[in-house]
Amino acid sequence: MADVVGQEAAEVLTDGLGRRNFMGVVAALGALSAASVAGAAPAMATGHGPGRGTDASGTSAGTPGAGSAGKAPIDVLQPARGRIRGDHYLPSTPDEVLWGYVPTVNAAPVMTIRSGRTVTIDALSHEGILEDQGRDPLEYFGALGVDRSSVLDDAVDIAAGYRRTERRFDVDGPHIVTGPIAVEGAEPGDVLKVETLEAVPRVPYGVVSSRHGKGGLAVQPGPTPPAGITLDEVMPPVATDNRASGIPSDYGNVSVFTRIEKGKGVMTSGDLTVRFPLRPFMGMMGVAFADADGLTAPEANSVPPTLGGGNIDIRHLGAGSTFYLPVKAPGALFYVGDPHMGMGDGEVALTAMEGSLRGTFRLTVCKPGSGDAPSVAYSYPFGETKDAWIPIGLSDPDGLAGGGVSGDLNVAMRRAIINALDFLQQDRGMDRAVAYAYLSAAADFAVSQVVDRTVGVHGLISKAHFG
Repeated sequence: MADVVGQEAAEVLTDGLGRRNFMGVVAALGALSAASVAGAAPAMATGHGPGRGTDASGTSAGTPGAGSAGKAPIDVLQPARGRIRGDHYLPSTPDEVLWGYVPTVNAAPVMTIRSGRTVTIDALSHEGILEDQGRDPLEYFGALGVDRSSVLDDAVDIAAGYRRTERRFDVDGPHIVTGPIAVEGAEPGDVLKVETLEAVPRVPYGVVSSRHGKGGLAVQPGPTPPAGITLDEVMPPVATDNRASGIPSDYGNVSVFTRIEKGKGVMTSGDLTVRFPLRPFMGMMGVAFADADGLTAPEANSVPPTLGGGNIDIRHLGAGSTFYLPVKAPGALFYVGDPHMGMGDGEVALTAMEGSLRGTFRLTVCKPGSGDAPSVAYSYPFGETKDAWIPIGLSDPDGLAGGGVSGDLNVAMRRAIINALDFLQQDRGMDRAVAYAYLSAAADFAVSQVVDRTVGVHGLISKAHFG
């Protein structure tokens, strides 16, 4: 779809800006991005911990190099600049994002659009602005060799001006959540069809963080660690005294700065360089699920995924994918967050390659009986790509609403299998017993993530098998 200009821009400003500053966005829409990375650092670990530029044991982690000298600069997508593909545009601003929480069914939308229309969202990564990283992206990324022009303005604004200044780092979720967007005609009992048309990195770098005691090798309560594996086997011991940095010792972490070079993520470890493909996608896409009196109620924490989607972390849900979500609130109240530049199944170290993305989505309301959405999607999130159907299972789809979560992969696996069977029987007309045999013979089931309190499993059913 063409860029938002001229008459279409006027429609966006009148129909879709919500509480955004009118004149500020008018001016911004006319600008093109001239920012580029002049000194993005090579991948390195930083510990916080004793201070920036050290690993978790307090030793030097290396000095940033000159970056990708001699290579073509990579555009930095500052808010409202560069190509905007959607009918509507939604930036991330301090007054309208939620930091650490997702909207409940009682939330007020920041934008309303018609079913079938598209929206471009500048999603913001939380890495580089969290409390254990100093909550100052200019200082954090500057220490890694990133020019000021390559640090996103919305990251600076949110880190400095987010309205809930007393964030509880040990309780609140880490994610910057943008939205919610109301879709006209959506009612409880419907499905919101979310087509990801585009997911473009806004900066040529990302961060992968491993916070001690979390991730796939998280410390569990009790005298005996799981499989006998202690935290000391995971990472070097955390420094016990971080008073000089003002960061409590139990917030120590190792963050690996990872640059983008020729379309790949690049990490270095000593003389070793590792390059891996990028898979940009939104780790968090959801609709309002929890019924709470306020946006800061515990059941709306951003970390665990729910029946409303949210922090689902399925790497296949990038550009070209479709995500179906059961609607629980009038307007559906769609939101995004946790943008990822790359992630492997499992997300074992706690985070993916986190990095801000510009995503464009088509949002369409599907009514019961219309045949516009898989039958399973009216009660459970369901994914699809051009090649595969993706049934999903969660260990505790109610999130924190019940006062706690279950991280039992067996539960998630069983639910993914049941949802796959229901889809094959109800939507493909397959005998259930034969479908069970088929899943064993030809479908793949993978761990989506094991780090979000509620763990996930997803299946991949090849469309090619069905002719």
